[in-house]
Amino acid sequence: MESDRYFQTYSTGQSAQERKLSHVPECYEVPPSQQPTLNSPQAQVPVVDLAGFRISPIHRSAVIQSIRKACVHFGIFQVVNHGIDQTVLNKALGAVDGFFRLPANEKLKIMSNDVHKPVRYGTSLKDGVDKIQFWRVFLKLYANPLENWVQSWPENPPTYRENMGAYTSKVQKLAVDLAGAITESLGLGPTYLSDKIGEGMQDSLGLEIVDKQDGPWKLVPNINGALVVHIGDHFEVLSNGLYKSVVHRAIVNSQKTRISIASLHSLGLDEKMEPAPELEDADHPKAYKESSFKDFLDFLSVNDIGQGKICFLDTLKIV
Repeated sequence: MESDRYFQTYSTGQSAQERKLSHVPECYEVPPSQQPTLNSPQAQVPVVDLAGFRISPIHRSAVIQSIRKACVHFGIFQVVNHGIDQTVLNKALGAVDGFFRLPANEKLKIMSNDVHKPVRYGTSLKDGVDKIQFWRVFLKLYANPLENWVQSWPENPPTYRENMGAYTSKVQKLAVDLAGAITESLGLGPTYLSDKIGEGMQDSLGLEIVDKQDGPWKLVPNINGALVVHIGDHFEVLSNGLYKSVVHRAIVNSQKTRISIASLHSLGLDEKMEPAPELEDADHPKAYKESSFKDFLDFLSVNDIGQGKICFLDTLKIV
């Protein structure tokens, strides 16, 4: 029988890390076999060099083939020479750090358990509700088109909107280019999703993936200035299973606070993604049901993903 202590939960502002408790409450614990460590071996994550990608047809072709190989075998890759200046990245990370250093009452102004809310602060996905809670705090923002959302972002620190806005504008353009490269690598052409992509990557070791080659969790290498690209569930669906969404998690340590900015780029909220008909045949029948980003949010709102019993992609597979 599970003890009542196991179901202890903390609301935002009262979580263990915010209260600086000297011990780890049981609701944050994971089974020993799943406990991460910064001593894990590093994964062999492909690095794709985008230098010349936009101006050299020969280099573009080489990049497309590198991306295809990475998507088939890993579901994740890092990009360098991506065109986003390091100063822009540093200022964005600084803006995030400044926000999380604000007094609790300032951050709680935008606290919410509603996963559909476009701007919200929290710790777990549903604070005080999820039985397994995450040792982190987060700030979620809708960012594109920027002019529609920036006024709803935090006003403090004073430079937050300017610095984060500069980053989101740059990374949105990069995401559109990468989405085109991925669909081109599938033989669907670079504009396959261009009319559907909604207008809507980490600064230190601490991201782990399940290594597709031999199974165990492994650390994603830290390359200064590189951005980490996960192809995500919907690209696995679009490719009819040829490309694989990678299972990943963020880990913490007792020596250093880890800050990451994750940019999610998708189709419009209600736009459905399904396997491309061009990638279906007698040997590769349709393997996934259609779904939208809103369907994913609806899934999060009614499931405690911290328990690891089910993931969204599993609900889409046709068996």
